[in-house]
Amino acid sequence: MSIQDSTTEKPSRFRWIVAGLFFLVYTVASADRANLGVALPFIREEYPMTNAEAGALLSVFLLAYALAQIPSGFASSRFGVRKIFSFSMIATSVFTALMGTVNSVLALKIYRFALGVAEGPLPIGIASTINQWFPAKEKGTATGIFLAAVKFGPVIVPPLCVAIVAMWGWREIFYIFAIPGILLSIAWYFLVANQPAQSRFVNAGELAYITDESNNVITQKTAGAQRHFKRLDTFIRVRPVAPIATSRGLFRSWNVVGCALSYSFQVGITMVLLSWIPTYLMTVKQFSIMHMGFVSAAPWVGAICGNLLGGILSDRVLGKRRKPGMMLSALATVGTMYALINSPNDPTLYAALLFLTGTLISIGYSSYMVYPMGLATKKTFPIASSIVNMGGQLGGAAAPFLVGLLLDSYGWSQVFLFMAIGSFASFLVLLTIAEPVPVSE
Repeated sequence: MSIQDSTTEKPSRFRWIVAGLFFLVYTVASADRANLGVALPFIREEYPMTNAEAGALLSVFLLAYALAQIPSGFASSRFGVRKIFSFSMIATSVFTALMGTVNSVLALKIYRFALGVAEGPLPIGIASTINQWFPAKEKGTATGIFLAAVKFGPVIVPPLCVAIVAMWGWREIFYIFAIPGILLSIAWYFLVANQPAQSRFVNAGELAYITDESNNVITQKTAGAQRHFKRLDTFIRVRPVAPIATSRGLFRSWNVVGCALSYSFQVGITMVLLSWIPTYLMTVKQFSIMHMGFVSAAPWVGAICGNLLGGILSDRVLGKRRKPGMMLSALATVGTMYALINSPNDPTLYAALLFLTGTLISIGYSSYMVYPMGLATKKTFPIASSIVNMGGQLGGAAAPFLVGLLLDSYGWSQVFLFMAIGSFASFLVLLTIAEPVPVSE
């Protein structure tokens, strides 16, 4: 059937099947990275280490992950997402399983570093898939689904890991978590094409809907909304931006670099919560292992809500504006980090506070992934995405290690203050970058 016939054909909705699949893939990937945080207290019983050494172990994954971003962007651009993505998922599962075989901290660090390299292409592959498979007015929602998966993995990890440790031991965590990735990599390879035009599951109606350029502009529906958005647009610095067609241009763009810098602070905070909160709950709050599993999941339940809410807010309420959600998250996180300094000792109340923290920090997360789509062509977008994600993961790699150093010399109050300052710095950087709109406007 030709594209011309698409007006009389009901569009298929296979893009949402793709969204469901990348949700499952990244849920597994995020679980593979999160399981070490829960296993760490038990690993330290077998292999004693200082807080700084534990922080370095937590950070080595993200260092490798960050370094893999730009090469992964170029590889995805050259060879296509389908091949690189599927191979990446298989490698992720292999190195996850190998972590259960270690006989020293050094071996654990080596496999953890290799896991970071293996996972490197996954976020770029998903971001590129969203850019190819969804019109602009749905990209925020699709990215919210992706980032909900980032947080859904840590939701299921604490209770599942606690159950595995209780029945077998910490090594079995890694063996069991390796299995789903193999199956999902096969499903991705056979179901998801690089572009919807190449997919046998997408009809002409859906393809026409995805490629309709009228879906790619910032919207404002009423006269009242126009006045309201005019003030907002001035504050967020709406500017016409021509899509950048070269990798050199992307590296020289302050909008891209500034987005990456701001993202680094936010990912750093998230990785501290992911990596250190289980230890904090058991050593400082003196929670039982069951309470630790329950409370550790709370910020990620909130984060799922925040990611989905942020995508809907960006696409449907704010007319595809990305910066407001990013700025809201940065400011709100300052407040929640300060609240954690004097947090309650009751597990239920503490879980509620962490739920709120996860929700607020995640409202803007989807926008960090969508924002580069307004700055780059579809050809160069994987590189733009890799720059932003590399910045984020470098922040994520540094923060757990810095927290380990702070804990060896100070205490948790200084840790939460450190994260509050980082989030405010993120907000200040966001003030300096533009909200891009097409030059034709």
